[in-house]
Amino acid sequence: MMSEKSASRGQFERWLIPVLILAFCIAAFYVSTTFKKMPPILKRGIQPSDFPQLLLAAITLMTLAMLWVDPIRIRDRLQGTVWGTLALFAGFAALTAVDLFLALGVFALALTVLWGERRPVILWLVGLVVPLAVFFLFDQVFEIRFPRGLLTNLWYG
Repeated sequence: MMSEKSASRGQFERWLIPVLILAFCIAAFYVSTTFKKMPPILKRGIQPSDFPQLLLAAITLMTLAMLWVDPIRIRDRLQGTVWGTLALFAGFAALTAVDLFLALGVFALALTVLWGERRPVILWLVGLVVPLAVFFLFDQVFEIRFPRGLLTNLWYG
């Protein structure tokens, strides 16, 4: 039988991750409302804020569905990988001030290592190839320019 203290800790841990995800979505949605609107004459596709808002709405709906359909049942304390992942998210947020894609590459690589991947080919793919593919997909195909940073300044000139 669970003690009262471990039961309350289980409730805290049950809600921690969904609440953090929802708080992130709310904050990021707010930030996306500050993006400049394109004049209709220059608009070739969606507004700069539309795509992130669509993704954030999808993440929010999936998180709420997870809580409703398959609620988290805590049996053990959160593992170190969960806390490490949360720390990596904070590091990603801090590193985006230097460069978004540098932050994405470092975050993806560190997360992959934290979760136990050790094969060098996979680490190169996740840490270098995927961020480059994302960058060129958005830059060349969707024609969406990213915020300037250490690496993006090299590309944009």
